Amino acid sequence: MAALVIVKDLAKVASYCFTSGIIPKSLKEFITVVLYKEGKKDYFFLGSYRLIAFKNMLVKVLEKYVANIISKAAEEHRLLL
Repeated sequence: MAALVIVKDLAKVASYCFTSGIIPKSLKEFITVVLYKEGKKDYFFLGSYRLIAFKNMLVKVLEKYVANIISKAAEEHRLLL
């Protein structure tokens, strides 16, 4: 629900970022959590772990908004057949 409220203001900020080439650091940051995979005999190997990356929620909303715009444009111009 919150995404519907902020999406237009977020789009304005995104437009500014795209035109100016300035992207705030906070939009580039991720939180990564390392989890053990269960049932592994040796945790010395990298394959014994799973990385989970959490994106900034505003970035997710922005990506969805931009993806919808691109999708609509592709449909209107029949680029995806």
